[in-house]
Amino acid sequence: MKINSYHSWATQLKCLLLLCFMALGGLARAQSAAQQISGKVTDEAGAALPGVTVLIKGSTAAVVTDDAGSYRIRVNSAQDVLRFAMVGKVSRELSVGGRSVINVTLKDESNTLQDLVVVGYGTSNRKNLTGAITSVKPDQFNAGVISTPSQLLQGKVAGLNITKSGNPNENGAIILRGPSSLRAGAQEPLYVIDGVAAASIDLVAPDDIKAIDVLKDASATAIYGARAANGVILITTKRGDGVAPGLSYSSYAGTESVSNTIDMLSAEQLRNYLGENKKSLNPTDDDGSATNWQDVVQRRGFSTNHNLSLYGGSSKTSYGISANFLENNGIMKGSALERYTLKANVGQKAFNDRLNLNFSVFNSRTVRDDISPLVYPNMLIYLPTVAPRRQDGSYTEDFSRTRNYLNPLSLIDNNIINNKIKTFLGNFQAELDIVKGLKYTLSLSYQDENTNGNFYNNRQSGINRGLNGVAVRNAYANTKKLAETYLSYDKAFGKHVFKLLGGYSFQEDRNGDGFQSSNQGFVTDELTYNNLGLGDPLPGSVVNYGTVRIQTLRLISFYGRINYDLDNKYLFQASLRRDGSSAFGLNNRWGYFPSASAAWRISEENFMKNAAFVEDLKVRVGYGVTGNSLGFDAFTRFSLYAPVERFYYDGRYINAVGPFQNENPDLKWERTAMTNVGVDFSLFKGRVQGSFDVYNKKTSDLIWDYRVSTTQYFVGNLTANVGQIDNKGFEAVVDVSVFNNKKFTWKSSVNFSHNKNVVRSLSNEKFSLSAIPTAQLGGKGQTSNYSQVIQEGLPIGSFNTYRYAGKDSKGVSQFYLPDGNLTTEYSKAAVGLTGNAQPDLIYGWNNSFTLGRFDLNVFLRGVYGNQILNATLAGLNSPGDATTNNIPQFTLNESVNDNNSYIISDRFIENGSYLRLDNATLGYSFNLEKLKALKRLRVYTTASNLFVITKYRGIDPEINMGGIQPGIDNNNFYPKTRSFLFGLNVTF
Repeated sequence: MKINSYHSWATQLKCLLLLCFMALGGLARAQSAAQQISGKVTDEAGAALPGVTVLIKGSTAAVVTDDAGSYRIRVNSAQDVLRFAMVGKVSRELSVGGRSVINVTLKDESNTLQDLVVVGYGTSNRKNLTGAITSVKPDQFNAGVISTPSQLLQGKVAGLNITKSGNPNENGAIILRGPSSLRAGAQEPLYVIDGVAAASIDLVAPDDIKAIDVLKDASATAIYGARAANGVILITTKRGDGVAPGLSYSSYAGTESVSNTIDMLSAEQLRNYLGENKKSLNPTDDDGSATNWQDVVQRRGFSTNHNLSLYGGSSKTSYGISANFLENNGIMKGSALERYTLKANVGQKAFNDRLNLNFSVFNSRTVRDDISPLVYPNMLIYLPTVAPRRQDGSYTEDFSRTRNYLNPLSLIDNNIINNKIKTFLGNFQAELDIVKGLKYTLSLSYQDENTNGNFYNNRQSGINRGLNGVAVRNAYANTKKLAETYLSYDKAFGKHVFKLLGGYSFQEDRNGDGFQSSNQGFVTDELTYNNLGLGDPLPGSVVNYGTVRIQTLRLISFYGRINYDLDNKYLFQASLRRDGSSAFGLNNRWGYFPSASAAWRISEENFMKNAAFVEDLKVRVGYGVTGNSLGFDAFTRFSLYAPVERFYYDGRYINAVGPFQNENPDLKWERTAMTNVGVDFSLFKGRVQGSFDVYNKKTSDLIWDYRVSTTQYFVGNLTANVGQIDNKGFEAVVDVSVFNNKKFTWKSSVNFSHNKNVVRSLSNEKFSLSAIPTAQLGGKGQTSNYSQVIQEGLPIGSFNTYRYAGKDSKGVSQFYLPDGNLTTEYSKAAVGLTGNAQPDLIYGWNNSFTLGRFDLNVFLRGVYGNQILNATLAGLNSPGDATTNNIPQFTLNESVNDNNSYIISDRFIENGSYLRLDNATLGYSFNLEKLKALKRLRVYTTASNLFVITKYRGIDPEINMGGIQPGIDNNNFYPKTRSFLFGLNVTF
């Protein structure tokens, strides 16, 4: 037994030694197979690129280039593939082979024809585009205090006209290739965020955006059918891309101040003016004070923004999470914006990478504090000869006055306008590669928006005097459900490349699910709007239930697209979308929206081979039809009843219910047909790039309310499709790399566009309308006057005012009559066409420089050829009112006897052209060679709205161009701001 035990032990020892030798041999072989790869990563100019991720494909092993662009990484075999990736650069993958040194050059995303551009339901190489599409990358975004993503594009996209005041709570007006609808809220583009159509733009923080693609012509937008008539803006957010984890933090803090004010008389100037003209103030209107009311209600605003993001993953899994906080205290006291946004996404590949799953969540919380619109006129007209408060602390008010003459500081302090918006968006997407080239995609999304409005006029408020406080509260929920499912097939046969797409979409919007209530007569202001039950309303008072109605809209769509590429020279695209909407009449629920486009890459022809300086030259032509269903709700086509009168009967008030809207079973989409011809070019190895486009955009079946006979209808008007609007124009973009070497680079980009807008018709064989008077601005003695008109043959925004003819012998303003005679009396006959608000040219010019570690970006933009009605100055220009209202410096040149000086006429239609230094940013990137924990550290300072060159006499010439009464400055302009901020970008 002992011998057997010994032999067994010996045998086991031999086996163990043999295994050890085998393991050591395997380790030796592995060590001999593994090798270290080193190299340097540079840009196209040969400058080192720090912060580039170098990843062994299919593993999690990764390193990051140092400040000199160098890297070292150990690979397992010569078959390994290295992936080089960096934000803003085109990623590259290189096989190791037998090399030990691998140097790499990465191209800028914006400087390559292979740059992927997001199109509807897919992507395309820029060189293969057949439509008019503009892509804007993060390094091209506008800098400054950004409260909405649309500001990133202002002046950057040819044909896109964005106008915004200094109000942090205002998104501004966005018009692409001219106005093409008569309805409020029906002119904005469609926003698509990560493939989710009609998503809320406020869900996205600017730091989370990877790219913005603007689809401009109908051949590009028709795939979105009934919602694409105003263009489509595709926003792609940042996601983990399978590289090593990266933690980034960006932040800025800045101050904002009013860039310009209206020169009103000081207290001393007003007293002198009245004394010189043998007039005086009422003793109660002069307490010896000298108050500048614009200074009283304005302040230096402070803004801050923080963004923290983490992205990473492996070859199978990717993830990303980011959080953003924005606080923008407006320059008007009482106004402010506060927004929190959170974004998270995770992606997973399975089944040998044939199944790709992605899940994204966006969440935002926005708090907006606004002020009464009465603040804007009163900060100008309120007499400077009184103090904001009396000695007892009460506000200086004169409630015996009419026309809303109210202390502007009291308007801010004693009135609360607060809105809270919570928005959630969840999106799940699955992509399955069925066979080679055939892919199935399923996308499901759900958006839930909850708004809470809180309003309180306290017991000191001059807005609701004698009611002892008025409170209004509302809460509404708006939801969107969207399901998209489509198949795509890509196949190449020699010189022939086909791409096919076919899909189905279902969307349901449920809006206005909530309520509103009000009360008045509160014993204290301490609770403001927080307990409506404490109110004790006056007898006969009516609860304000609001006008919002719950409604559900459904949109069902079938769509298809085919792309054909012949020998990389001849490109063709055709699409068709069939949309059905519950919003339209029973006779027109479905609409067809086709498009076709083609392109010829001339640079690929043999006869161009000797033109070595031409990298790419392409001619495009496209035509398509799109629809517009914005601006009305689910009940527009129905016959509706509502309370029409309220009467007292048998000791109580009773609501009388009657019809207020007629049914129209023929109501349908507005249709926009657009033809576009364009040229794309890239010269001298991409040093000069650009495009030129010419378009003709015709919108028909305009929706408007027309007068009808009450013998045929219950109500005297009917919403119907009748008119037509045309927009014709051209756009040009030129990008030049002026200098490009290791020490110094200079890139310049200029874009400009021209659009001519004309209303072609307002009538047809069934409905007739000669003109639509608009812009009822009010003012002393002008309540019934309209200052603009929509009329056949004229653009939207045509001014229709009195025509100023100077002063008569008594110093009174006089006006031309049609026969050439003059009058100083009110007369409708003296009203005529006096200009229009549409610009002749919109342009932007960007220059970016780098010198060593410094970078500088300077952006100018402007508008030429538009006119602005300065109704604010007209209303102030009343020398006869100087004993009751303040007047501007402008009025000192008026005759004191001129009782017509304030009448709105072409005297106050001014040149709105301007050139603005929109923003300038100076940055410095630190050398991090000794700080291995940091990949990037950049500090910068930005100045916005540094100067404006203009002849306009108002606060600022950037007046709202949205809606059907554009270009009017009428005592409602939140002043533009000038901002200075300091920020930093850190990547760990």
